Amino acid sequence: MTKEEIGSVELENKTMAGPGGITYQRGSSMVKGHRLQELLIEKVLLFFTLLSSILIFFIIFFVVSQGMPVLKANGLNFLVSGGWDKQFITAWQAAAGNPVWEFGALPLIAGTFYTTLGALVIAVPFGTGCAIFLAEMCPAWLQKPLESAVRLLAAIPSVIFGLIGLMVVVPFIADTFITNELALRMIRICALDGTSLLAGIIVLSMMIGPIFIAVSSTAIKAVPRRYKEASLALGVSHWRTIVKVILPAARKGIYAGAILATGRAVGEAIALSMVTGSVANLPSILHGPVFFLEPMRTLASTIVDNSEGMSVATCTSALFACGSLLLLSSIVLSLSARLVSRGMRKGGAANG
Repeated sequence: MTKEEIGSVELENKTMAGPGGITYQRGSSMVKGHRLQELLIEKVLLFFTLLSSILIFFIIFFVVSQGMPVLKANGLNFLVSGGWDKQFITAWQAAAGNPVWEFGALPLIAGTFYTTLGALVIAVPFGTGCAIFLAEMCPAWLQKPLESAVRLLAAIPSVIFGLIGLMVVVPFIADTFITNELALRMIRICALDGTSLLAGIIVLSMMIGPIFIAVSSTAIKAVPRRYKEASLALGVSHWRTIVKVILPAARKGIYAGAILATGRAVGEAIALSMVTGSVANLPSILHGPVFFLEPMRTLASTIVDNSEGMSVATCTSALFACGSLLLLSSIVLSLSARLVSRGMRKGGAANG
């Protein structure tokens, strides 16, 4: 072999240091194989990302297109009028040649709003307190078991919460707050038997609480430790440091936890169907405290309760119209979460 050929072979076999101290041969087939493998993984991930996006788009398109006939037939009346139960039965029993397209979902929208808002009013303050305890005050030996318990509660199926609500919460409400005189006075409006808005709020707050606690405690722990150390070094008490320094720095993560909890609350169906009475009734604030004892129904539980009407085209379109409203709320919540996370990336934990 000539000197040029020998030099070329030595150059190809020469090793070079790579990331982490790993050596490889320049021009070897091993490097080419790794590059090909990385390129293949990148393309596969890109394919599944695009496929997921396309599937989500088609799901949204399918749900909205199926609900469009009822939305077009009723317009804004679908959002601002009631009478769902009677209208659904009428549409179900109507002759095939004379379909009924009149539906009003106001009681369902109001029920979803009331239960979600009420659950957040309970879950957010108590959940924030629990998150502060887990992240800042809990003894080290107790922290891991409590965190595991919170995550376990977040993973419990909703039907279990529904059973607990039906066996414990509903009888408690019926025995504590509903008297015979009150039931007789309200009989012309609705039957009071314990299944109510209040039961739905209590059960829903139990369901979304663990999710909010888990996310909020993680956000509090993510606050740089130097913030706390600097505050304590200036003589500020531990509790005042938590309130004035740590919580403001973690508020973006707490907002994100509240948004996730709201999404869970809006889409909950089974548990609320079991404890709220499953009646498309619009509770009235004019009734005073009885407002919380009246039965109601949410958009999600309506889809479950009235699923037997899917054999009728008008009823099917009405249920898909309810699903379209749920999709719209999910999109709004998703965009809100994106805005919150965007603010976190721009400003960081400290700037909020």
